[in-house]
Amino acid sequence: MQPSGARPLRADARRNRDRLLEVAVRAFSQDGPDVTLDAIAKEAGVGIGTLYRHFPTREALVEAAYRNELARLCDAVPGLLETLPPDRAARAWMDHFVDYMTTKRGMTNALRAVIASGGDPFSESRRRLVAAMTALLRAGAEAGVMRADVLPGDVLASLSGVSLVAGDPAQREQAGRMLDLLMDALRHNTPRGD
Repeated sequence: MQPSGARPLRADARRNRDRLLEVAVRAFSQDGPDVTLDAIAKEAGVGIGTLYRHFPTREALVEAAYRNELARLCDAVPGLLETLPPDRAARAWMDHFVDYMTTKRGMTNALRAVIASGGDPFSESRRRLVAAMTALLRAGAEAGVMRADVLPGDVLASLSGVSLVAGDPAQREQAGRMLDLLMDALRHNTPRGD
């Protein structure tokens, strides 16, 4: 995601920026906030000058990496709804959400450093997540396959709880079953005649 108001990047500069963000997310999630920027640049296949041209500070890189993950999650909704029935799109998005939360948890210490320096990486998070979940719920309700009486914030809170389990790789299968249960609760159930 490119900052608003910025000039469009050349294709090679865009690739470098995207690669830096991808590597930064992985590095900050796995190695913590003390990973060197040199190591990130090297793994991304660019020089440190290129990293600093895009991200003048460590905090700018951390914040951009987090916001990029948020954008990837939220921007996935239209594509999922184009290729899957609404209930299956919602369930697929839930898996993406759990991955996002696991990554965010891995970046906690790096994000704390951004906040300590006066940044607010989460300023858009709630609004974007609620908009994404609203679109999924609305599509499901309009198709008659999901309930129309569910609040997006309630679903997001439930997903956040499931993501706590999913953070432990040994519990990933359980997290999937919990997501299936949540999805079953969201489906529009027509009364069955017994």
